[in-house]
Amino acid sequence: MRYDLVIRSRRAVLPDGERPAAVAVRDGRVAAITPYDAPLPASAETRLGDTALLPGLVDTHVHINEPGRTEWEGFATATRAAASGGVTTLVDMPLNSLPPTVTPSALALKRAAAEGALFVDVGFWGGAVPGNRLYLRALHDAGVFGFKCFTSDSGVPEFPPLGAARMREAFQEIASFGGLVIVHAEDPADLRAPSGGSYGEFLASRPPSAERRAVERVIALAAETGVRAHILHLSAADCLDPLARAQADGLPVSAETCPHYLTLCADDVPGPSATSYKCCPPIRDAANRDALWRGLETGVVSCVVTDHSPCVPELKRGDFATAWGGVSSLQLGLPAVWTEARSRGRSLASVVRWMAEGPAALAALPKGRIAVGRDADLVAFDPEADFTVDAASLHHRHPVTPYEGRTLSGVVQATWLRGTRAGDAPIGRPLARTETR
Repeated sequence: MRYDLVIRSRRAVLPDGERPAAVAVRDGRVAAITPYDAPLPASAETRLGDTALLPGLVDTHVHINEPGRTEWEGFATATRAAASGGVTTLVDMPLNSLPPTVTPSALALKRAAAEGALFVDVGFWGGAVPGNRLYLRALHDAGVFGFKCFTSDSGVPEFPPLGAARMREAFQEIASFGGLVIVHAEDPADLRAPSGGSYGEFLASRPPSAERRAVERVIALAAETGVRAHILHLSAADCLDPLARAQADGLPVSAETCPHYLTLCADDVPGPSATSYKCCPPIRDAANRDALWRGLETGVVSCVVTDHSPCVPELKRGDFATAWGGVSSLQLGLPAVWTEARSRGRSLASVVRWMAEGPAALAALPKGRIAVGRDADLVAFDPEADFTVDAASLHHRHPVTPYEGRTLSGVVQATWLRGTRAGDAPIGRPLARTETR
């Protein structure tokens, strides 16, 4: 058999660990994994030497914002940034686009906007909002990967939160067809407007108790309805204990966290104008960050995804009381997490488990692992190289990121999507859940 491509690396990160290997690709899928020097006839061959070969990352939490707010981001800019950062699959959030993805017709508009603009593969979440319960099954049948809801204000009026009664109804409906619900969990009863514009005042306005109360509510509803529930962008380590108990009891409840919660802390914020650090829920103190790492290591938290949530620079002006909340880090997630993971003695295999395998499993995608039969989504990653972040050189639509000027470890040298080099042309595909089972 002749292969389309063979990639050889002495540091291939495979499901059974890191080892020298040759990965052979045919018709867009991994066709064979052999010892490093095995003879493999191929049309093209790449030798990485000691550069690591990783599976393409899967980021299931990205706000692309197109259509309607394409000036904030967009399919072309977001997916090109993803390819440059070693991310080969995104799942797009149902907001902050206009219209939000809460009806089948809105999903059709999303897919039309994405056509011909994707540098990586992109799937779509649906939304659960007041008044759209009757559309949920139709969205599921149309291929969304699950349904996002908020327990508190989303920040945009067209995507309101679900109150207690409507959340129960939505969970019951989603459970009836075996769907997945993903939840922005902050209890509005514990939130308040910041008393001033400093980061400390903003942090105090969104305490850990708001997250814990909302997480406990989601766990209770999952127990009552049987729905599969996933907690988004976990910031407060106080939530780890109730999540661990729920998982030990066999409830289908999982959680993710984000690079900014694992690599930054409140003390890093230089002042009230440093609003690139503003996100909801907020970046907390160093002790909380350490506890989140323990949550990853014990498996209570199964995914690390970016929650890339950009906006136009004008909305980031002002202070922490007035600026838009959202961190832009799609292109930087892998080196940011690797920099911190390596300093804590964690391996590349752990990073792959959190940033590729875990998110792929959440969305039931044939991605996230270098394994025969899987899509040949691959990344050449030099874990020893350092670089200084220059926001102006990123492919995000706007050069705003809290990582500006930071030195990070790990450089993506090349990305392949189904065996083809990604980043130079829009070769990505829109994905549907029904096509990936």
